[in-house]
Formats: sequence, structure tokens, C-alpha cells
Amino acid sequence: MTLHAASGDPTQSADSVADEHRVGTSDLHVPGGRFRQYLLVYGLAVLGSFVALSAMSSILLPNQIQLLEVGHYFKGADAGLDLTALTDLKAEVASGAITPTAEQARELGLLGAYEAARAESLSIASALGILATLVIQPIVGTLSDRTRSRFGRRAPWILCGSIVGALSIVGLRYASTIPLVIAFTALASLMINVALGPLNTTVADRVPPSRRGIASALQGLGLLLGAAIGAILASVLFATIGLDAYLPLAIVLALFGIQFVLAARDRSSKLLEIEPLQWGVLLRGFIEPLRAHDFRWAWIARAIILFGYSISTAFSLYMLQSYVQPALSAEEATATAPLLAIALVPAAVIGIVVSGPLSDRLQRRKVFVISASVLMAVSFLIPFAWPTVTAMIAQVLIGGLAFGVFIAVDAALFLDVLPNKLTVGRDLGMAAVATNLGQAIAPLVAGQIVAITGSYSLVWIASTVIVLIAAVAIIPIKSVR
Repeated sequence: MTLHAASGDPTQSADSVADEHRVGTSDLHVPGGRFRQYLLVYGLAVLGSFVALSAMSSILLPNQIQLLEVGHYFKGADAGLDLTALTDLKAEVASGAITPTAEQARELGLLGAYEAARAESLSIASALGILATLVIQPIVGTLSDRTRSRFGRRAPWILCGSIVGALSIVGLRYASTIPLVIAFTALASLMINVALGPLNTTVADRVPPSRRGIASALQGLGLLLGAAIGAILASVLFATIGLDAYLPLAIVLALFGIQFVLAARDRSSKLLEIEPLQWGVLLRGFIEPLRAHDFRWAWIARAIILFGYSISTAFSLYMLQSYVQPALSAEEATATAPLLAIALVPAAVIGIVVSGPLSDRLQRRKVFVISASVLMAVSFLIPFAWPTVTAMIAQVLIGGLAFGVFIAVDAALFLDVLPNKLTVGRDLGMAAVATNLGQAIAPLVAGQIVAITGSYSLVWIASTVIVLIAAVAIIPIKSVR
């Protein structure tokens, strides 16, 4: 599951409390019908965004790249080769159970080249999508703060991101080459997050401090449910209409963005007073929180743990075809992959529900994050030692529990180590950069591991080592127990 952290964090309360008294900013909703309507359409908009991101990244994009690479490597007399049987043959040869003939050796060489190209293409597409988001988030956040429109500061960005993101997904459907797939993937990811950042910032704009926990929970639920629903929906649609499955997702993304703007109308920001934008001062400000010792170590630990976790999830669909034994066909893998997303949700929810309140009660954070890192590392060793579908599901259950513990307590940890209460929004934006940075690097590293070794085994070892390093990075934090 790819987790895109939007720059507009719902916890940006310090800035929003000041904004509510300024002309041209949003008004706070009092509990009642209007507030409930806002929460409903906000939750749906978040859900729609993550459904589109999940369906694209977990099912449709890997299948699309796979289809293009199959056509590139297996053509002519090789077009009818059974890749599942060839993968099983590869496992038998690797175990020493069989010596391949000259023709089989040639076919295995072709399979190795295809698997390396498939992994590299997906890793580049995934990484560039997240890197584009990483660059744009602080910029869009700053510009949305300063936007004057009759629909408010955030609505133009939500509307533009949703509609252009939907059009980019349509373009991705008809992309016929790997470079075009990569370009449209990056554009779609970027525009979805152009909408998500200002969308999440509306929580700080409009929700009273005493009710922000509800909105934050909706955001977390939207992420988890969106990941599961997106994978299931994409799997079912791909099995019936192929790559045309992109088109309903584009419609969902556009409609949910539009319905938020129309149903949760904001007041005009045309009279908003803004000071001249000084980009130099702005950019230097993003580095400021990293000078604080505890914030810096929390930032490093988050980037590392999400780096390790994302390496393990980069090629789930391909692992079901080329790593587990017996190997699954492309159709079987596409039908099985949603089970991994489904298994993740209850495990992560349990981790969130239990660890968050417990860490508050015990007034301890570090031990939870360290324990989550260790538990996550243990989960990665299961499919490494036992390459089966059952082991993959077991890994997701245990790793999902660890992930839930991490995301619940790590968020609280960052609030505890904020260096300046007057720059909460900026500093939490930098925390989001750690999230996206780790996820952006992960597919590139995973792709190189597969390309160099010709195997997925070392992906699990790399993930294990990296998340254990993250556990060590938490230790130097001094102000939090």
C-alpha cells in the first residue's frame, strides 16, 4: 500500500485558529447538520482519492506494465510460452532438481530479462509519481493559503486536482509505451495529491479543535478502506474489462472531488489580505525544524521505516507470480492480490485502536515505535523463509498490525517533538516529506535488487535490515519517553 501524505495535515491547529478571524478565510462549523454534512463529503472525497491511488498502484499499473513488457520480450515463436510453467521450471533449476536443456536455458534467460525489465519499469513509475508529489506538496500548500476566489482558498485546488487527476488516469489507460505510462502515472499521482493536500487542510480551516479527532479518524479510515476497496475494485474490473478499469476510477475521483466543493461550500476568499511571497524565506523555513535534535531524529526514523516497509510492498503482484511456490498465473495473482489488502485493514485498525490510547495512558511513545519496527522486521522473515501465498498473507497480518501501531503512535510522537507551536503547519508538512521520501526511494531500490540478483528474496532481507535501523534511530530522542 502506497501512503501519500498530503501536506495539509488535519492537526494544523495553531495556524487555523489564527486564520478564523481573518477576512477571506473559512468559518468554523459548529456541531450540527452542516458539520455532519461536511464530515460526510470530506470522508467520501478522501476515500475516493485513496481508492483511485490504490487501484492504480496495486493492480492496474503493474498489470499494464506487465502486458507491455510481455509483448516486448515474448514475441514471434516465444509468444505462446507459459510463463507460470517457466517460473516453476526456474525454481526447479535453482534447487538443483533439474538441469535445463539448451532451449530451456534460453527461455529462462528471456524470463530473467523480462522480470528485471518489468520490475525496473514499475519501480520508476511508482517512484516518479511519489517524487512529483514530494516536490509539489509544500508549494501547493503555500499557494492555497494565498488563493483568492469566490469559492474559498482550497476549492480551486481540490477541483483542479480531482478533474486533471481523472483526465490523467484516462490518459494512462491509453498509454501504449512504458515512457508514456510513467509520465501519466506521475501526473495522475501529482494531481490527486494537489487535491488531497488542500482537502485535508479544510479540517484545520473549518473543524473546531474539540472535533478534529473525528475528522482525523475519517482520514485514517479513508486511507485504509481506500487501499482495500481500490485493490478489490480494480481486481474485479480488470478481470472483466481489462485496462478499461481505469475509466470508472477516473469518474469516481472527479465526482467525489466535485461533490465536496459543491456540498461543503466555503466562503469567499476574494478579500483575503496577503503579503508578498518571498520564496527564499519560505524555502529556508522548511529546513528550520530539522535543526531541532528530537524532531530531526523522529523525521529520520519515519523516513527509514517507511522506506523499509515500502520496499516490501513494491512488487506484491509480481511476487505472487515469480516468487511464491507454486507460482500463480497473472490472472490468479490479480485475483489474489486484493486478499493482501483486505488482510491489512483489520490488522492495522487493531494496531491503531490499541496502541494510540495505550501510549497516551502510559505516556510513552518510543517503546511503541521501536516495538512496531521489530515486529515489522519479524514479519518480513516469514515469506523469506517460506515463499508461499500463505506466508505472504501471514506477513501482511503481522506487518499490518505493526504498521497500525506505528502510524498511530508516530503521529503523536511528532506532535510531542514539534520545535515551535507557532509553526505547526510548516513543521508537520516537513513530517509529511519524510513519509513521501521513504516511499519514493523504496521502489527504485527494490527494482535494482530484483534487476541485479534476478530474485525477490533479498527484497525481504533489505526490508528487515532497514526497519531495524529505524528502531535504532528512535533511541536518541530525548524529550519523549
